[in-house]
Amino acid sequence: MDNATAPITFHMNAELAFNFEKACQELGLTTSEAFTIFATKVARERRIPFEVAVDPFYSKQNIARLKKSIAQMEATGGIIHEVDVRDSGVD
Repeated sequence: MDNATAPITFHMNAELAFNFEKACQELGLTTSEAFTIFATKVARERRIPFEVAVDPFYSKQNIARLKKSIAQMEATGGIIHEVDVRDSGVD
């Protein structure tokens, strides 16, 4: 194979793109270099080079259950307070 380059275009959330580019700059990389590193590793190892897992908390079933619980609580006079875990001292 030669060293010719091929353009690859894809879309992502604008905030994610901004944060990704900022992180790459902090690492001394361009976004293109970072994606090239990722693509090279995937091509060589035939796997995603990090764990990809689903957090069951965010499943459709659990979110539906939580919304139902909140609705029941509010219907019976309960009060829901949102908590910012960043301020709770819990890591």
